[in-house]
Amino acid sequence: MALSLAISPCPNDTFVFHALVHGRVPGAPPVEVTYADVDVTNTAAERGAFDLVKVSFAALPWLLDDYHLLPCGGALGRGCGPLVLTRGGAGDGASRPDRADLTGATVAVPGDRTTAYLLFRLWSAERPPARIEVVPFHEIMPAVAAGKYDAGLVIHEARFTYHRHGLTALVDLGEWWEGDTGLPIPLGAILARKGAVDPVAAAGWIRESVRQAWADPAASRDYVLSHAQEMEPDVVDRHIGLYVNEFTADLGDAGFAAVEALLGRAADAGLIPKPSSPQTSSSRATAWTS
Repeated sequence: MALSLAISPCPNDTFVFHALVHGRVPGAPPVEVTYADVDVTNTAAERGAFDLVKVSFAALPWLLDDYHLLPCGGALGRGCGPLVLTRGGAGDGASRPDRADLTGATVAVPGDRTTAYLLFRLWSAERPPARIEVVPFHEIMPAVAAGKYDAGLVIHEARFTYHRHGLTALVDLGEWWEGDTGLPIPLGAILARKGAVDPVAAAGWIRESVRQAWADPAASRDYVLSHAQEMEPDVVDRHIGLYVNEFTADLGDAGFAAVEALLGRAADAGLIPKPSSPQTSSSRATAWTS
């Protein structure tokens, strides 16, 4: 039977999963893939809609009764955090923000259970904005530039292109997180639905897909570009270079510590339910369990 997989159309996901999607991983079943933004997959995972699914780490407390967290295939790293953007100050070439903080502001965010928004809530806890609106990711920067929102929370390739909209980064939440914790930033996770797919086998398939992606980057080029939402090839390359890293192959001790720290802090602040405890397993294929 075919395995249902949901990932984003972003270059890091299509690069990582190219071999698995195209039947190039020995022993893996055929895959039926759905492409959707992470805010959509977070919601779909609550319904148990997919066997393998990319979600936000911030959504784990609502999902771990039905899914295993896999130790590979996701997005976690350093220097890759979400940005809070505002319009530049008048007359200075957008070299400084037009506000010092977000007190009283209306902020556009890409999803209410995204890791980006959870980090934003932790960062702005003492001076929260007046209003939050969930906006499709691709609409955020143009809307902030047009003055519809006071600020926007953006992810992924926006960190390479926001200057084109005349916007300025008020804060890099990745830098803030790393400076405060010393840990990498956990963004997107890969989950395996309990009872539908063996998590140990799934981790093996994904690691082989990652290995093939690194061994022959040209093999996935056309596939990646076809889903890259009109990104220029150089932006695609920078995106992959930043988000596909050693943590993609194995979260490792630092990766799991980062997940624990993020969810633990958020639970202590009352922002999310208390997550399940990490399971110590030699295979680490089911890192967290209900």
